[in-house]
Amino acid sequence: MTEFDTVIRGGTVVMRDGAAPTDIGILDGAIVAIGPELAGGRDEMAAGALHVFPGGVDPHVHFDEPGRTHWEGVDTGSRSLLAGGLTTFVDMPLNNIPVSVDGPSLAEKIDAIKGVSHADFALWGGLVAGNVDRLEEQHELGACGFKAFMCYSAIDEFPQVDDLSLFEGMQVIAELDSILLLHAENADIVGGLGARAKAEGRTEPRDFMASRPPISELEAVSRAILFAEETGCATHFVHVSVARAVVMVAEAQARGVPVTCETCPHFLLFSEEDMERVGLPLKSAPPVRAASERDALWALIGDRTLRMVTSDHSPGHPEVKQSGFWDSWGGVSGAQSTLQLLLEAGYSTRGLPLQMIAELTGSSAARRFRLAQKGRVEIGADADLALIDLSWTGELQLDDLHYRHAYSCYAGMPLRGRVERTLLRGQTVYSEGAFASEPLGRFIQPSGTRSSI
Repeated sequence: MTEFDTVIRGGTVVMRDGAAPTDIGILDGAIVAIGPELAGGRDEMAAGALHVFPGGVDPHVHFDEPGRTHWEGVDTGSRSLLAGGLTTFVDMPLNNIPVSVDGPSLAEKIDAIKGVSHADFALWGGLVAGNVDRLEEQHELGACGFKAFMCYSAIDEFPQVDDLSLFEGMQVIAELDSILLLHAENADIVGGLGARAKAEGRTEPRDFMASRPPISELEAVSRAILFAEETGCATHFVHVSVARAVVMVAEAQARGVPVTCETCPHFLLFSEEDMERVGLPLKSAPPVRAASERDALWALIGDRTLRMVTSDHSPGHPEVKQSGFWDSWGGVSGAQSTLQLLLEAGYSTRGLPLQMIAELTGSSAARRFRLAQKGRVEIGADADLALIDLSWTGELQLDDLHYRHAYSCYAGMPLRGRVERTLLRGQTVYSEGAFASEPLGRFIQPSGTRSSI
């Protein structure tokens, strides 16, 4: 009589305290045993020389479903995640049509994604100017939290929050025991400098970067920390590009303010000197910074001050990339590559332990955003796992990408670790380049206790 549905045998399993050879027993989609020489399962997977990672969690993607699936779509976006060893995503409330800023629009998005996603998913609601009274209805539908922009979002239908809407929205979000995600750049600084540069005909990549200086990010983060301290609202700063902003968040955290932050691979792997060479695939807001900022972010990861890395996957159809650097859509395509990039740049090059790579790409996000069953290899967690050949090294080839539009600023960059198999709740959803025939992703809602990280 078998005790498990599946046993994964003999792989080096990456757990919170380190990596060690052991077996994993799976029953009813969950991990129920971890240890050597487990009893038999109906299905046996010999992991051999492979490493077994927890399925990653990407809480910052723009898959554009519904309405702009010609930009990406959940079908191709979620496939890309599985091929990169990630099994859960949280989709942003803009780029889709309609934007998700009230109950009906969020319900429409949930219905559009169900039955389409190959990975498990949660959704962010939206906080914009004038919709504070629509937050609770989004929360009741299962929104993981709320996203807001302190500057122009590039989507007219998703306006930035004014300070009053931000402050009052944070009061409501605190009462709901939810969380706010903030794109933190000072609107007056980036708007004014951008308008001046364009009026003067300065529209090269270096001019775009100069229009969004570090001070615009630092001021916005500082102001939002003050609001978070006053309201008690759990607040998370997305795609932080300036090391001093990370330090400000850590200092606020130390005095009890419920704030956290993330960065992205493009801020860790590029500097402003790369912008002219790479061009539009590297355009983002905020932009990549000086090499000294890149190195300082790595140092903050090394001392565990900075503990979350997300893709901010935000592609566009080629037609919105044809208007010159300044006016073309900005957004990095990278959801498939996050883990492999960090295994090379973090584990191989900088000696970060494998459990730290797993934390950066999954467990920190799962804890912070209350995705209680995700991002960890522990008894009771969902059996979301990635079996990886860590001996494999190579370069990112565009032909290997599963995005709707195969372009990436990371093309040609070194990678480590080939994903041989990905499991979602114990079921193989990706293996050797092929996906499960039917989408198995489920809509999940936040539960459990929120960690500061």
